[in-house]
Formats: sequence, structure tokens, C-alpha cells
Amino acid sequence: MADNNNILQKLDGLEARFQEVSTLITDPSVIEDQARYVKLTKEYKDLGDIMDARKRYITCITTISEAKDILANESDPDMKEMARLELSENEELQPKLEEEIKLLLVPKDPEDDKNVQMEVRAGTGGDEACLFAGDIFNMYKRYCDKKGWTLSVTSVSEGAVGGFKEIDFAVSGDGVYGILKYESGVHRVQRVPATESNGRMQTSAATVAVLPEADKFEVNINEGDIKWDTFRSSGAGGQNVNKVESGVRLRYPWKNPNTGETEEILIECTETRDQPKNKERALSRLRTFIYDKEHQKYVDDIANRRKSLVSTGDRSAKIRTYNFPQGRVTDHRIGYTTHDLQGFMNGDIQDMIDALTVAENAEKLKETEL
Repeated sequence: MADNNNILQKLDGLEARFQEVSTLITDPSVIEDQARYVKLTKEYKDLGDIMDARKRYITCITTISEAKDILANESDPDMKEMARLELSENEELQPKLEEEIKLLLVPKDPEDDKNVQMEVRAGTGGDEACLFAGDIFNMYKRYCDKKGWTLSVTSVSEGAVGGFKEIDFAVSGDGVYGILKYESGVHRVQRVPATESNGRMQTSAATVAVLPEADKFEVNINEGDIKWDTFRSSGAGGQNVNKVESGVRLRYPWKNPNTGETEEILIECTETRDQPKNKERALSRLRTFIYDKEHQKYVDDIANRRKSLVSTGDRSAKIRTYNFPQGRVTDHRIGYTTHDLQGFMNGDIQDMIDALTVAENAEKLKETEL
């Protein structure tokens, strides 16, 4: 019962905050402050989920207590049988609800609900690394299709024999960063490359970076300092793309808060045939780039504090090996292996992500009192 009380005490403390937040989000002065309003509506949703679980938990432990009382004091056999059933059902439900509540009480990463900007780059391995980077991109594309997320490519540098030297893309949908953040790092492949005539196995790599997309009010950009150029896009897309100056390039002088020095950020976007849309997307990438640089210290602090094997924040860490001859994929952070390499490359990566999420939640739970 002590555990019940401990959980209920935590939940009761949060109920007052839930009432306070539900009042605040109707206050006109809060609604005017866009940044604060967005933060509070997010908190309101999270607390609402906890309050819902609290209601179900109270019902469960009340039912257990009442059923025990009936079994101890009631003589009617039908009543006793009904109480026995209710006791059995709710005693089975109680630990599940406690587990759900404990996970809801683990502090969430405020970035988890954000959309992302992703980069896949060919690492060591020449042409084969470019082909593997293409395979990795297609794997994410298929996964995003299954999730109903929107994936849009922002810039591409193709490999000489196929695949990509580098491909940047944005993913938008529900809770994207919280799911894809585990993919940052070095992905290693072991296989006989299509480019290898002697049938020798080769080890190559591709690096993946997953950055939470910055909201407009999180990054302060002086748009007057941006220098814009336009140019004709090259490559696929028909005659129009090549004739019209739809590609945009922005240069922005940014003062690095860590060094105090001013650096020039250069971003190109040729994604659409519509110049204003390309400008909008280039601005979004600029915001994300600055946000990522300025928040790297925050990410490092979290990684150091949590010492999490799962989300180290270190983009140079080798996280996964794709072994084609043996048809397996292994995640080195949690020792998880799947033998369905073909399915994995076709976008069936949810089980791996679930295992990584469980591992990280287990680490977070150790740090809470519950």
C-alpha cells in the first residue's frame, strides 16, 4: 500500500498544476504570448493524460478495497462470486496501471513532439557508401510512409554510381523527433558491393543526423541580414526547373554564442519549382541549423547527466551494423538483433525503435523515486 500512497501523492500534487494550467490557457494575455501558450497547451495535454490514468488508478484500488470488504463481510454467495471476479481483474490491472503511470511521470524530452530535419551522408567506403546511404534513405522513406508522415527532400548530392553522397530531408507528423531521435549516429554495412567484381565483402558506413525542427519563436533571426541569391535548378524535374530561377541560396552572418565569433551560414534549397516555397524551406533549415548549434550544449548536458547508452547525442558513435551475408541487423547500444534484414530495409524498423524506447525509459525510471 505504501507504493500506492507514493504514486497517489505524486498524482495529487500534479492535479493542482493541471487545474492551474487549464485556467492559464484561457487567459487572453497568455494566448497573446505565442511561445508561452504553445508550451502550456503541450503541458496541458501531457497532464491530461496523467489525470486520466490517475482516475483509472483510483477506480482500480477502490474496487480492490471494496471487493475485499465484500469477501470478508458478505454472506450472499452471488455477491461474493462477483467480488472475487472484480478483485481478480483489478489486481491484474493494478501493476499495469502503475507501470503506465510511472512512465507518464518520467520527465519528457520537450523536443519529442517536434518535426525533424534529417541528414544521411555517405561515410567511409567510396561508391558503396553512397549506395548504402541511398538504401538507408529509402528505409526511412518507407517507414515514414507506413507511419503516414510527410517526408520532403530539401537537398541532394548524388553518388557517381547511384545512391547519395548526401541527402537532407524534413519529416513532419505526430511525435516524429521522439521516435526518430534514436537513429542519429554511424550506420555500418557489411556486404559484397554491387561495385565489387571479385566478390569480396566490404565494410562501409553512412552517418545519420536527426535534428528537432526549431519553432519560429525559438530562434531569433534578423531577416534583414540575410543575403539571398537565386539560380536555375539542375537535374530532374522537366524543362521548367532548368529555365526558371527557382533555386535559392541564403547567406547569414551568425554569431556563435560559444566562441563569440561570427560565421557565415550558407544554405541552398532547390526542392520545389516555386521560389517563395524554396525560400520558406531554406529559412526553416536556417532556424533548425542555428537551434541545433545553440542547443548542442543542452543536448550534451542531458547526455552527460543521463549517461544514456541509447541517446548519447554523439553523432560519431557507431550505433548499428547491417550484415547482409548473415541477413541480420544489430543495434550495439542495446544488443538488439533482428534476423529480418530484408524487412528492416523495407522500413519495418518499429520493433527496433520500440526496444530502444523501452531501454531509455528503463534508464529514466531508475532516476525517478518511483
